Amino acid sequence: MGFDQLSGKVTASSFKEVLLPQLGSKRKEVIVGPQYGVDNSIIDIGNNIGMAVSSDPLSLIPNIGPKASAWLSVHLLANDIATSGFAPKYGQFVLNLPAETSLSIFEEYWRYVHLFCKQIGVAITGGHTCRMGGKDTVISGGGTMFTTAPLNEIISSHGAEPGDVIIVTKETALNSSSILAMSFPETIKNNLGNVVFQKACDNFYETSSLKEALLAAEYLEKNTELKAMHDVTEGGVLGAIYEMACASETGFLVYNNSLPTGEAQMQIMDLFEIDHRFCIGAGAMIMAVKKGKENDLIEYLAKHNIKATAVGEMILKNKGFRLVENGIEKDFQFDGVDPYWKAYFNAVKNNLK
Repeated sequence: MGFDQLSGKVTASSFKEVLLPQLGSKRKEVIVGPQYGVDNSIIDIGNNIGMAVSSDPLSLIPNIGPKASAWLSVHLLANDIATSGFAPKYGQFVLNLPAETSLSIFEEYWRYVHLFCKQIGVAITGGHTCRMGGKDTVISGGGTMFTTAPLNEIISSHGAEPGDVIIVTKETALNSSSILAMSFPETIKNNLGNVVFQKACDNFYETSSLKEALLAAEYLEKNTELKAMHDVTEGGVLGAIYEMACASETGFLVYNNSLPTGEAQMQIMDLFEIDHRFCIGAGAMIMAVKKGKENDLIEYLAKHNIKATAVGEMILKNKGFRLVENGIEKDFQFDGVDPYWKAYFNAVKNNLK
């Protein structure tokens, strides 16, 4: 069933075998429910208005501090909603804080949650807050964000079709490399130097993909030219492309040499001996775009200082998942495991500084 990994999201098989068969009561107004590779549920609330809803864990990572943790907590949620083509409007937060969390840390964390929500127009509408003993994790609870929009304009990550061009914004492993650098600064500086360390730290605040999602939805016609979007989280850029293809019931052909990379990320990933293509990559967005519109979108995003790269295309499902490496086309295999988690917890266990 693929449930034996120690950290990260459950695999596709566990999702399909355990969760999907048991989803409570069926309601006709649920247009898009839980699906592997789909970021948002979509609910018809009447008068051609839809509500997009998404949930994610909240982060409270001691090594990076309350402010950076709050940034992740807010923007990883917002990135999911952004794949609908609209900005989030409302947020609920459930905080299960470690018992040792001090009042000053809590106050600072929540102040920044408030500030970052305010900056992107999200009203905090409720939740639950407590402290819990026996927690040995950087996950401090969970959050849900909501938005409303014309039902026929909401995009879903299961809308890609064969022939669509796959675009990746920004670069691979932005989020994971930044957290590793901020969590183990002495290790990064001693092995890779101050320049790489500073670049990785600067990259941390590039982990919102809300701006490019809204720009793409503004520039292209939703659901006909901009077919689908999926934010890059666990499993990295290649994992996100795989998830979008699974959700859309297509295959894909991706050119490995086209995947956008950054020097700082590559050096950090190499130091921790993990594959940048499969590591948490929040800040990058996967877009499925009607063929012929990809260059226009890439140029439009570039005018707004957002890097975007065409890396391949969606193909028929029976053609499978294909990756071209060093000129050789081969089957793509993905087990759902993100190597970042093992690297992070091994570094903590080994007392890296």
